[in-house]
Amino acid sequence: MSITAALVLFAVIWFMVLFIILPIRLRTQGDEGDVVPGTHAGAPANFKAGRTARLVTVITVVLWAVIAGIILSGVISIRDLDPLNRMTLPAAGGTDG
Repeated sequence: MSITAALVLFAVIWFMVLFIILPIRLRTQGDEGDVVPGTHAGAPANFKAGRTARLVTVITVVLWAVIAGIILSGVISIRDLDPLNRMTLPAAGGTDG
Protein backbone atom coordinates (compact mmCIF):
# COMPACT_ATOMS: atom_id res chain seq x y z
CA MET A 1 0.00 0.00 0.00
CA SER A 2 1.45 3.34 -1.00
CA ILE A 3 1.40 6.41 1.25
CA THR A 4 -1.22 8.00 -0.97
CA ALA A 5 -3.45 4.93 -0.73
CA ALA A 6 -3.04 4.90 3.05
CA LEU A 7 -4.02 8.58 3.29
CA VAL A 8 -7.03 8.10 1.02
CA LEU A 9 -8.13 5.08 3.08
CA PHE A 10 -7.78 7.15 6.26
CA ALA A 11 -9.80 10.05 4.79
CA VAL A 12 -12.60 7.78 3.57
CA ILE A 13 -12.85 6.02 6.94
CA TRP A 14 -12.70 9.38 8.79
CA PHE A 15 -15.65 10.83 6.88
CA MET A 16 -17.67 7.62 7.16
CA VAL A 17 -17.14 7.58 10.93
CA LEU A 18 -17.97 11.31 11.11
CA PHE A 19 -21.33 10.82 9.42
CA ILE A 20 -22.09 7.89 11.70
CA ILE A 21 -21.11 9.78 14.88
CA LEU A 22 -22.85 13.11 14.11
CA PRO A 23 -26.44 12.08 14.94
CA ILE A 24 -25.48 10.07 18.03
CA ARG A 25 -26.48 11.87 21.25
CA LEU A 26 -27.57 14.92 19.25
CA ARG A 27 -29.61 17.41 21.23
CA THR A 28 -31.50 19.88 19.07
CA GLN A 29 -32.70 23.34 20.01
CA GLY A 30 -36.25 21.99 19.82
CA ASP A 31 -35.36 19.24 22.32
CA GLU A 32 -33.88 21.81 24.69
CA GLY A 33 -36.88 24.14 24.30
CA ASP A 34 -34.61 27.10 23.52
CA VAL A 35 -34.85 27.89 19.81
CA VAL A 36 -32.69 30.85 18.80
CA PRO A 37 -34.68 33.25 16.59
CA GLY A 38 -33.79 32.79 12.93
CA THR A 39 -32.70 29.17 13.30
CA HIS A 40 -34.50 25.89 12.74
CA ALA A 41 -35.73 23.90 15.73
CA GLY A 42 -33.69 20.94 14.44
CA ALA A 43 -30.40 22.85 14.69
CA PRO A 44 -27.91 21.44 17.23
CA ALA A 45 -28.09 23.05 20.65
CA ASN A 46 -24.60 22.45 22.04
CA PHE A 47 -22.44 21.09 19.24
CA LYS A 48 -18.75 20.77 20.11
CA ALA A 49 -16.81 20.32 16.85
CA GLY A 50 -13.45 19.78 18.55
CA ARG A 51 -14.70 16.98 20.77
CA THR A 52 -16.46 15.32 17.85
CA ALA A 53 -13.34 15.57 15.65
CA ARG A 54 -11.17 14.02 18.37
CA LEU A 55 -13.61 11.15 18.90
CA VAL A 56 -13.89 10.51 15.16
CA THR A 57 -10.09 10.59 14.78
CA VAL A 58 -9.53 8.10 17.61
CA ILE A 59 -12.08 5.68 16.19
CA THR A 60 -10.67 6.14 12.69
CA VAL A 61 -7.09 5.41 13.78
CA VAL A 62 -8.19 2.11 15.30
CA LEU A 63 -10.27 1.10 12.26
CA TRP A 64 -7.55 2.24 9.84
CA ALA A 65 -4.89 0.20 11.67
CA VAL A 66 -7.05 -2.94 11.49
CA ILE A 67 -7.97 -2.47 7.82
CA ALA A 68 -4.43 -1.49 6.77
CA GLY A 69 -3.08 -4.50 8.65
CA ILE A 70 -5.45 -6.81 6.81
CA ILE A 71 -4.49 -5.29 3.46
CA LEU A 72 -0.75 -5.37 4.13
CA SER A 73 -0.76 -8.90 5.55
CA GLY A 74 -2.52 -10.28 2.48
CA VAL A 75 -5.18 -12.09 4.49
CA ILE A 76 -7.74 -10.61 2.10
CA SER A 77 -6.63 -9.61 -1.38
CA ILE A 78 -8.44 -8.01 -4.27
CA ARG A 79 -8.67 -11.42 -5.94
CA ASP A 80 -10.74 -12.65 -2.98
CA LEU A 81 -13.32 -10.02 -3.88
CA ASP A 82 -13.62 -11.28 -7.50
CA PRO A 83 -16.26 -14.06 -7.44
CA LEU A 84 -16.61 -14.10 -11.26
CA ASN A 85 -12.86 -14.58 -11.73
CA ARG A 86 -12.55 -11.62 -14.10
CA MET A 87 -9.09 -10.62 -12.90
CA THR A 88 -7.28 -13.49 -14.58
CA LEU A 89 -4.64 -12.52 -17.08
CA PRO A 90 -5.26 -13.30 -20.78
CA ALA A 91 -3.32 -16.22 -22.26
CA ALA A 92 0.15 -15.42 -23.56
CA GLY A 93 0.17 -14.71 -27.29
CA GLY A 94 -3.59 -14.34 -27.42
CA THR A 95 -5.40 -11.53 -29.16
CA ASP A 96 -7.52 -8.96 -27.41
CA GLY A 97 -10.06 -8.65 -30.21
